[in-house]
Amino acid sequence: MQQIKNIIASRISEDGLIETGVKGVQVFRATQSIPCVPAVYEPCVVAIVSGSKEAILDGERFVYDNRHYLCCPMSMPVKAGTPTASAENPLYGVFVSLDARIMSELSIEMENAVGSMVQDRSVSNVQGIKLAAWDAEFTDALLRLLKLGQSEMDSAVLGALRLRELHYAILKGEAGSFARQAFGAGNAIARSIAHVSGNLGAAISIDEMAARAGMSRAVFHRKFKQVTTMSPIQFVKTMRLNNAAMKIAAGMTVNEAATDVGYISPSQFSREFKRLYGQSPRQWSEGHRVPMAVA
Repeated sequence: MQQIKNIIASRISEDGLIETGVKGVQVFRATQSIPCVPAVYEPCVVAIVSGSKEAILDGERFVYDNRHYLCCPMSMPVKAGTPTASAENPLYGVFVSLDARIMSELSIEMENAVGSMVQDRSVSNVQGIKLAAWDAEFTDALLRLLKLGQSEMDSAVLGALRLRELHYAILKGEAGSFARQAFGAGNAIARSIAHVSGNLGAAISIDEMAARAGMSRAVFHRKFKQVTTMSPIQFVKTMRLNNAAMKIAAGMTVNEAATDVGYISPSQFSREFKRLYGQSPRQWSEGHRVPMAVA
């Protein structure tokens, strides 16, 4: 793991995210404490090699460091930050977007290779995101992937292969069963969440979500809450407001952000924003200009 830290530290000289040369793989650094603020995690793995990060999903707090990485196989509205980062204790990490095609293909190949795979019974008690212990295969695959950045040719020729290798290590690791549930062909809830994430600016009805999942409204509501801890209505609202908060913090006007995530009524947006965050959108705009990409 020290080798991974050295590679990251040698490539990044200021706080923020930078590309590695392999699509979907970024490294980051933070040297200032950032409180947990609204964010949206798209399907990803976040691995910390120095310091620690925090994520909060529907009130449950996840702290991860060089012992556990975060696996988020579905789009999730969270609060995230780097409360312990400082110049004396810098945070270094890697962000990897999970490729749905690769994850699905590997899941099928793994099952075909060994027959019906035993599901981890603890998966049913884990919603939305999971922390997984660093293991030798994950560490080795991540190191091999990051080493590619030393050569543009190596990244172009071997990047896809090394990225596939890392996805395989994730599926074999502690979060593997959890991730396979999300990327399996039969997971209608995951597909519904992907649709919501990609269409926040459009009208979204719970009946439409249930129909897309092939379930009755009641069954869909129950299964959706099992997976995300939130009701469908609460999930859609939180996704919209978290996205809006991120856009405002990045410099977008309040009205633009509200419209961008599907709100027609500015007054309704302001009411719901203040109810969730305890501040009006304009107060939020004045006090939360933070580097959201690292949070």
